[in-house]
Amino acid sequence: MRTLVDIPDEDIEKLDALAARSKRSRAAAIREAIRLYLLNTSGNDWIARGAGYWKHRDDIGDAVEYQRAMREDRSFD
Repeated sequence: MRTLVDIPDEDIEKLDALAARSKRSRAAAIREAIRLYLLNTSGNDWIARGAGYWKHRDDIGDAVEYQRAMREDRSFD
């Protein structure tokens, strides 16, 4: 697919320099940038944002201790 995008001149200069250093075309550099952007902004990023969210709370107790207590109370009739 082809698309038209307005990019500031200073960014084009940097993009061209980057493309030249890596010996690829401007279009290839843009495709790679889009691919990396999509990989980094989709999927499971909510996991990373939420990891450790409650780690400083002392009012909810330890989850592992809670699970062990629940398992000990379980009866097998």
